[in-house]
Amino acid sequence: MLEAKLPNTLISKLQESEDDNDIGKELYQLICKLYPICRSITGNGVRETLKILKQHIPLEIHEVPTGTQVFDWTVPKEWNIKDAYIKKSTGEKIVDFANSNLHVVSYSLPIHKKLSLTELKAHLFTIPEDPDWIPYRTSYYKEAWGFCLSHKQYLELQDEEYEVYIDSSLEPGYLTYGEYLIPGERTDEVLISCHVCHPSLCNDNLSGIAIAVFLAKHISQIAPYYSYRFLFIPGTIGSISWLALNEEKVVNIKHGLVLTCLGDSGNLTYKKSRRGNAEIDDIVTYVLKKSAKDYKIIDFFPYGYDERQYCSPGFNLAVGCLMRSPHESFPEYHTSADNLNFVQPQYLADSFSKCMSALYILDNNKIYLNQNPKCEPQLGKRGLYKAVGGQKDSGLNKMAILWVLNLSDGHHTLLDIAQRSGISFDEIKYAADRLLEHDLLKINLSF
Repeated sequence: MLEAKLPNTLISKLQESEDDNDIGKELYQLICKLYPICRSITGNGVRETLKILKQHIPLEIHEVPTGTQVFDWTVPKEWNIKDAYIKKSTGEKIVDFANSNLHVVSYSLPIHKKLSLTELKAHLFTIPEDPDWIPYRTSYYKEAWGFCLSHKQYLELQDEEYEVYIDSSLEPGYLTYGEYLIPGERTDEVLISCHVCHPSLCNDNLSGIAIAVFLAKHISQIAPYYSYRFLFIPGTIGSISWLALNEEKVVNIKHGLVLTCLGDSGNLTYKKSRRGNAEIDDIVTYVLKKSAKDYKIIDFFPYGYDERQYCSPGFNLAVGCLMRSPHESFPEYHTSADNLNFVQPQYLADSFSKCMSALYILDNNKIYLNQNPKCEPQLGKRGLYKAVGGQKDSGLNKMAILWVLNLSDGHHTLLDIAQRSGISFDEIKYAADRLLEHDLLKINLSF
């Protein structure tokens, strides 16, 4: 891939010192570090996670107090947990939070009492069809308590008395989220959002968190055209809170991606923005189409991740969602099987590369005006190709030059030109850079 010749542009794909294997390993290592942490929509697990992310990027940490009204929602109480177990009458722990933080229903109230098996069963959750897996369950907005266990464990329960213990707290506190803004040449923003509320689930969504962090690291090393805002937020209530408390900033968001489920072996899937024909929709579709791998493009629907908040009718932002296997489409979803074996470095690297390619195109997808629109300019005297007709000049594609000149009428983006000509975006961009150097083009700043 050719490196852009002009300043203030996003470099394509990866830094020269890194290849796909390197970046895949680094992404996986970050996931491994985050995996043991018990996260929820509030609490110390989120803070611990964001503290680790701050070792990579300079996140600004925000705390929204319990009770804050955010549109039709209210920021809930803060939940934290220290320990939990179920003990048999012999004192043996048969379910232990220390072994898996999925064992406790998120937001469970504190409890310490003895129950019969019949009483206990009303608070137990399993997956009968996958008897070795522990489900992930929550009770964010209904005060309750419960345990999750494998169905195999459940079937081994005897009719006896059990001691149940959950050392948790649910009290006024804060909703915590991380934010990182990388200023660009323009104040117009690209939003990259991911949810940080799930406990030990790797694909959903440690994969999205890790890729967002490394995108931010790479973009921060250059001077981008757009400004880039990265949000690490608890799902649903986090995006609602950010939108409610930052309405004056929303007008700057021109493009965006929600990142999730990007580490499994499934083919990449892109869910379009509510608009359906936004620039980000066209760019991600183009990147996936050119990848020579199977992919899927799906239309927007009002369920899923935080794209449904950004795309709510009162905002209608151009935000799509990039994933590999969509939520609920793989059996490991929201179970203990979404673990460190389910995500792999090569798939993380591929997802990261596609994200970088899309952001590279987005950052460089400008509209130009031909400064010599009446007939073709004489390119030879400008050294744009050699005297022998048709000979390439240092990788400069003659047809790319002609297409750029012809369609630089103030209305066509470089991606429009690449798609119509069938020439790669890189070659079209390189041709435009060379024509700009020779004052044959200028950027149309009115778009």
